[in-house]
Amino acid sequence: MDDLSPLLSKLTSGASLTRAEAKSAFGSIMSGESEPLQVAAMLTSMSQRGETIEEIVAGAEVMRSHAIHIQAPDDAVDTCGTGGSGIDSFNISTAAAFITVAAGIPVAKHGNRAASSKSGSADVLEALGGNIDLPMEQVQKSLTETGFTFLFARAHHSAVRHVVPVRAALKFKTIFNVLGPLSSPANAKRQVLGVYDRRLVLPLAEVLRDLGSVHSWVVHGSDGLDEITTTGPTFVAELRDGAIREFEVSPGQVGFNTVSLDEIRGGTADHNAAAIRAMFAGEHSPFREITLMNAGASLLVGGKANSFEDAVQMAAEMVDGGLAHKALNSWVEFTKNART
Repeated sequence: MDDLSPLLSKLTSGASLTRAEAKSAFGSIMSGESEPLQVAAMLTSMSQRGETIEEIVAGAEVMRSHAIHIQAPDDAVDTCGTGGSGIDSFNISTAAAFITVAAGIPVAKHGNRAASSKSGSADVLEALGGNIDLPMEQVQKSLTETGFTFLFARAHHSAVRHVVPVRAALKFKTIFNVLGPLSSPANAKRQVLGVYDRRLVLPLAEVLRDLGSVHSWVVHGSDGLDEITTTGPTFVAELRDGAIREFEVSPGQVGFNTVSLDEIRGGTADHNAAAIRAMFAGEHSPFREITLMNAGASLLVGGKANSFEDAVQMAAEMVDGGLAHKALNSWVEFTKNART
């Protein structure tokens, strides 16, 4: 077992780790070579002080190095949030992904089963009829043939299993809550990343810059949602070609009404899947508007539009023209017929 004591002494004094020190520590943890009590102490110390950009970048680099990767084109987008908002929202980013695909942008959707909500992306994709447990060559082929693939976190990040018992015992958010969304197995350079805390918006944009992202949005709804919300403004840090700017977007700027939080709450995976199908079939609802706003962000970072307003309008056209539903059905059929 590797001894993390020297680094723990530094952390418990209130100091932060250098990137090299953090990479060494996370390398030990993800190789299963660290004592669980020392891992718990390290995660707790970081959480209490607040994780630094250097520590987060180091953790993401190590997690990426241990992942099972697929190849994705340069314009591929990942839509993955941290979760942890405490709000049982509709599966917004999953629905938005198929709108994005309909517009011609490949989406490598990184996700997992529900942790703090009733339905995670894996759960709702299953409820929509898809097979999420494909062999890796079929995961790759899915992206090539349908424009969409689901990167099931547990299949791509097996090294994280070493820290699962520690995280479960701690029962509070740790650096691993943000490392997952930063560790795309497709190495996507374009991303819409939702976070559970406004204080993470700018730092994670800086982390994405260090990790080589080309164009990404990091977002946090004023209601606490780790998505672009329609209950009020959303705080955004946009990274584009190395430059970061902060701003807000609101439903009014794209012609939508502000709604209550209850109107965008989701339910079980089956409930949310039915809502997605209904929306793609033409039903107008608060689910539609929040999905269009999030899809708009993906279309923007994917290079399909020059403004957020134009991107949201394009997203609406993808739904109204039946192309989003077609993209969903294409992926479902592929997974049903794929060799397993």
